[in-house]
Amino acid sequence: MSENRRTALVTGAAQGIGAAVAQRLAADGLAVAVVDLDEGACAGTVDAITAAGGSAIAVGADVSVAAAVDAAVERIAAELGGPTVVVNNAGIIRDNLLFKMTVDDWDAVMAVHLRGSFNTVKAAQKHMVEAKFGRIVNLSSTSALGNRGQANYSAAKAGLQGYTKTLAIELGKFGVTANAIAPGFIQTDMTAATAERIGVPFDDFIKFSAEQIPVQRVGQPDDIAHTASFLVSEGAGFVSGQVIYVAGGPKD
Repeated sequence: MSENRRTALVTGAAQGIGAAVAQRLAADGLAVAVVDLDEGACAGTVDAITAAGGSAIAVGADVSVAAAVDAAVERIAAELGGPTVVVNNAGIIRDNLLFKMTVDDWDAVMAVHLRGSFNTVKAAQKHMVEAKFGRIVNLSSTSALGNRGQANYSAAKAGLQGYTKTLAIELGKFGVTANAIAPGFIQTDMTAATAERIGVPFDDFIKFSAEQIPVQRVGQPDDIAHTASFLVSEGAGFVSGQVIYVAGGPKD
């Protein structure tokens, strides 16, 4: 690894948006720690990166557990270098209408999205401060504006937006930026699970959703990866505390 190569930590990177972001950042020249709950599940993303000439390692960690994240960051620092780029993408859904939603459903979503993002940035920020450079990208969602059957998910994603703005205020003087990406409909296993929950064939769900989007298509993981690539770049040093909706058109 080059001494000048920056290291990125991407959570939830075994598949979907996280995998696309990890591969894009590796193509941009960063060493990438591919982090997910199951280290073995990260192999596909790591293999794709290394096959393209990039540098990556797989790291298993439950982001909702502070000790696990601390250990992961220590390992990443030892093997790739201190992470100065963090992309908090790990997330789960436990969708249900409010009167059917359990406390466990609520707590599980909050733990992964909010506590997980807190744990990861808290563990990595010392490397950013020491380097006088840092990029934090938190994955929010258009569901932060409210979405039927997603009281827990919507609350978590809205919380990430406030968290992002606070990180920008606290860490800006150290050369660290913090921004959030709020995707609309992205074609992933998670949106497939939503289609299954509401009893709609996924192809029909995609077709209907595309008709509501100004660009007349649903998003792909690479659409989010391109946005993340800009936000972690040197050229984005004056962009901080922003929530960028990547949804194919205007949002209310």
